[in-house]
Amino acid sequence: MADTLRRLSNSETCKLLQDKLEDWYKDYHINSCDQNLNICCELLELNSRIQGQLFTILNVTAREGGQYAGVETLKSRFLPWLGTCFSNSSCADTSFSLLQESLERDKRMRELSSSHEKELYKLETQLASTRLELNSVRQDLLEAQMELEETKTKSATTLLATEDEILQLRADLRAAHEKVELRKLESEEDYQRQIRLLKDEISILSTEKSILHGRLSRSRSPSPIRHSSRSTSPFTRSESPTAAQITNSSRHSRLISRFNDIYANDRLDAQNLLRRYVEDLEMVQRIIFIATLESFHAAKMAFRQFKLRVRKSLSPSHMGPESLEDAVIDYIVRNLDLYDVQSSVNEVINAMNVNPKISFPADVDFILISSFIREVCRVAFAMQTLEAPLDIAFAVDGELFSETKYRRTYDSELTAPLICYHVWPALMENDVVVVKGEALTKRGALRSRSRSSSPLRSRSVSPGRTLVSTQAHS
Repeated sequence: MADTLRRLSNSETCKLLQDKLEDWYKDYHINSCDQNLNICCELLELNSRIQGQLFTILNVTAREGGQYAGVETLKSRFLPWLGTCFSNSSCADTSFSLLQESLERDKRMRELSSSHEKELYKLETQLASTRLELNSVRQDLLEAQMELEETKTKSATTLLATEDEILQLRADLRAAHEKVELRKLESEEDYQRQIRLLKDEISILSTEKSILHGRLSRSRSPSPIRHSSRSTSPFTRSESPTAAQITNSSRHSRLISRFNDIYANDRLDAQNLLRRYVEDLEMVQRIIFIATLESFHAAKMAFRQFKLRVRKSLSPSHMGPESLEDAVIDYIVRNLDLYDVQSSVNEVINAMNVNPKISFPADVDFILISSFIREVCRVAFAMQTLEAPLDIAFAVDGELFSETKYRRTYDSELTAPLICYHVWPALMENDVVVVKGEALTKRGALRSRSRSSSPLRSRSVSPGRTLVSTQAHS
């Protein structure tokens, strides 16, 4: 009997029954009706096993007590319990009530589950709509940020354009003021120059009158005396100043004024004309500067050839009293209109077409600035007739900036020591600066010079262009 009790106490059936009861209690409202019934049947099976073992123990225990031992206990407790639990009516009522409760619980579970699913569907629908609204808000935010960035970019671009316009307007205003001042000075100088020219003409006429009177008096003197004087001593001519020497000072000031006027007016007109075809301001300024250099070079070459022709023409008939050189210069000064300026203009354009430092659109020609080139050639040619000829300074990109020769452009780097490129040449008289030039200083000028030294375009003069130039010249 003790072994039977020990096996029952150590049996896993009781523990398993307790564990299943606890799990069923926890999961009853979650399980379905079939699951709950299956668990209940398993528990009844386990309970029947335990009851079978207990009935066996009860039988063994009653047998060990003898025939009459334990009768009272069986009568008072066991028999009433059997009568209560195993009566048909009570068991049927209990079973029906349990089934009814189970059905009601399943119904409530289904209602709760359906309501839970409906609420879950509503929540999911709201979540989806909220996500859509959130995506729409994010898209609107991105578009707003893009519009803000675009507005910032446009504002910055407009600000830069406004600053450039302000700088250009300031430059135009400064050029206009300079032009007005130069015109005022030019008008005053014109009056003074006319007065000086009249005075020079009067002095020249008086000098010629005195020379004619001297020659007339010598022609009226007795011939023996004249022959004896020629035989005894050579005739000494008295040199008188020529018209070129008398007007040298006035022509000097007039040519300097004209050189400044070309810088202030003609250069800007040529620059505005070139900007219609060339967008790069640096290239436009390089073109004008090289045109000025080539014009001075062509004018000096033309002056030398013209001077040789005049000397050759005057040398056979020259009698004095001035020297042959003075007579040649005086003739050139009086006949500046004989200078073939169109040939110099053609030479300048041909030289610019093959210059590797400048470029120009293929559909246009440097003949656009021929009026500017013609005016520079005339001034440069007239400067060679002065007693101390005026010439432009030698210039090369990357040279050291000199305050005595140049002034910086408004967009220059003030601390840069080297010249990136020249805008206008300096005017020199015997290595002395008469008029300052203009240059742009920039750091890294040597590197930019090495990059610009490669040929951008080499333009050959076509026969048609040469023919047109020859016909215009003729």
